[in-house]
Amino acid sequence: MIALARLAVLIALLALWQFAALRMPQGLFASPLETLAAAGVMLREGRLFAATAESLGVYLTGLGAAAVTGVTIGVAMGAVPLLGRTLDLFVNALAATPRVAFVPLIIVVLGLGMSAKVFIVFLGALMPIILNTAAGVRAADRDLIEMARSFGTSRARVFTEVVLPGAVPFLLTGLRIGATIGLINTVVAELYTAVTGLGGLLAVYGGSFRMAEYFVVVLTLSLIGVCVTEALRHIETRLTRWKGQGQR
Repeated sequence: MIALARLAVLIALLALWQFAALRMPQGLFASPLETLAAAGVMLREGRLFAATAESLGVYLTGLGAAAVTGVTIGVAMGAVPLLGRTLDLFVNALAATPRVAFVPLIIVVLGLGMSAKVFIVFLGALMPIILNTAAGVRAADRDLIEMARSFGTSRARVFTEVVLPGAVPFLLTGLRIGATIGLINTVVAELYTAVTGLGGLLAVYGGSFRMAEYFVVVLTLSLIGVCVTEALRHIETRLTRWKGQGQR
């Protein structure tokens, strides 16, 4: 049912896209068929594959580093109330600050290479992961904790077998949000540093109004975002299956 509904929405979007292309002046807006033809050319020439591989390298490296760091800090903030209250103000301040504001400083310190791009992605994805992980640890089921302690379960085991499993949905929500922001920051990083990858193609095709190729890059970025978020959603479903079984 969901698949059919999504297919219907996709068909409607393609119809609206085609209608908009017909209404716009020739050459200013590419139709779906023109975009598909441009994608074929870009794939045959290897431009799209090379740019996608470069952007994915930056994106996944930055996101992976943000996931490890964010989960570690978030768990510590949630588990140690004093630490959480101390760092919460600073984490929220950084989360509210546009990441673009840090780009000139990052370029000064790290230059225009791979490390600067990865750090920009890392910085964008980090805050949602920290905040959601900490919230998940704090939201642990107190009744389950008290029940486990009443059976003489050690604090370490309560934490690993009750608190952390309960925080998984929060953690993965943070990862999904971080993955989305990280993908946006990948494009920002490629535009502000060395103009390469998919961000570089966006700049080149957008600046020359080659709209068919431009739409190919936009759709490629959208596809990457969908694949990553759906993979995380699938992981969440598998990891939280025990919750549904416990409620039956």
